[in-house]
Amino acid sequence: MSDHDHDHASGPRSVPAGPSSCAEAATAKEAAYRIDYPLSAARNTRVVALDDEAERIIRSAALLEWGQARFFSITDPGEMLAEVDGSNVPLDEVMTDTNTVVMVATSGENATAVTAIGDLARERGIMTAGLVVTPGALTSDALFHLRPHARILLVPAEEDDLIELLRATRA
Repeated sequence: MSDHDHDHASGPRSVPAGPSSCAEAATAKEAAYRIDYPLSAARNTRVVALDDEAERIIRSAALLEWGQARFFSITDPGEMLAEVDGSNVPLDEVMTDTNTVVMVATSGENATAVTAIGDLARERGIMTAGLVVTPGALTSDALFHLRPHARILLVPAEEDDLIELLRATRA
């Protein structure tokens, strides 16, 4: 054996017997398992602030670049939402061609709106998520009102969790 075949601390070196996993992944056999279509387009996400503090949070997020996300606050619980640009939009219109609704709350306000949004989302098969932005508090009125109407619930959420959730869902 030459000096090149020994590691001074641990003895002879081992040599891989077959191709590396990277080399195997490049084979035609493995290529058959690859997904060869593009990622789906951005989701038509609607973000709804359920109280004044939540509105501040969503307005901050709305300043970033998003694909199809639109941001709203509650004006007339259960019937009308206000888009961040100030225009009022009927809830039914907001939920048209939508596939994700994220409700953001810091308090237990607007339980009627939560129910209206949740019921309409359930009827139309729209995925719902709730962010209860109450850092350090595991229970709150916001959680109590959102729980029955959010398939995904982040508790206790931080303000930047909204941005991370929107990025993760390709909003």
